Amino acid sequence: MTHADLEITADLVRRLVRDQHPDLADRPVRLGARGWANQLWRLGDDLAVRVPWAPDEVDQLRNEHTWVPGLAARLPLPVPVPLRLGEPSDRFPRTWLITTWLPGTPADRSPVTRGTDAARSLAAFLTALHHPAPAGAPAGRDRGGPLADRARGFASGVAAASRLGLIDDPDAVRAVWQDAVNAPPWTGPALWLHADLHPANVLTTDGTISGVVDFGDLCAGDPAYDLSAAWLLLPDPEPFFDAYEPAADDATRRRTRGWAMARVLSGLLIGADTGPGGKPSWAPPARAALRRLTGR
Repeated sequence: MTHADLEITADLVRRLVRDQHPDLADRPVRLGARGWANQLWRLGDDLAVRVPWAPDEVDQLRNEHTWVPGLAARLPLPVPVPLRLGEPSDRFPRTWLITTWLPGTPADRSPVTRGTDAARSLAAFLTALHHPAPAGAPAGRDRGGPLADRARGFASGVAAASRLGLIDDPDAVRAVWQDAVNAPPWTGPALWLHADLHPANVLTTDGTISGVVDFGDLCAGDPAYDLSAAWLLLPDPEPFFDAYEPAADDATRRRTRGWAMARVLSGLLIGADTGPGGKPSWAPPARAALRRLTGR
């Protein structure tokens, strides 16, 4: 089942909660958000039901339930904490979660305007998160590893974005990427990564960052992947790099720019997608980040 053929409704969510967590069944249910891989349904005022509508998200939700509660205690920004696990059943064939609900507006719809404050908040969050991950931490699919492993996908993304007229200077895009690929690789321990810090997964309030959501891609690896969020989220990434500890060396900052460019391409293409998975609001922050990365 895909986005197109799996219908998730308020009635389904109510029945799932009633079946497996009956003590919460009297709470009202209403739609909170439709994300790329999950839908979020409000459960009363302070909880949410996270329901996957993409088939490859089941293990990711289990990872959230296993690891995020322990990490959340040390993070300086609010995050949705998994409280209950919903198991696959005849009513719904996938794992789902009940988490705390966070107020705020995703940054793809309400961008950061208080840049210095947001930079410090993001730096504090990632400084707190980026500690060596224990044995058994989730592997990072294609995130947090060597940039060269993404070379084919990057080339395809440049070609697709060029065909659609989404980038004006493919050579400038490739130059940022190639410099990052040529940078020395990460040789430190595999650190905890959020691994999906794009504008739709960062909440803002009054122009600054107020929360971080969607830990479905939580994994261990090179911190450059997470640091790339500074290019995607902030009007100027320099105050972020000034505040992040330990200071990112030149090689890490070069890799960060490469990851940011790869994510810009994804944002442009998903923003231009007119299908069920398309997210038009992802295009403006991707275009802004492209200008920052290329200086154009």
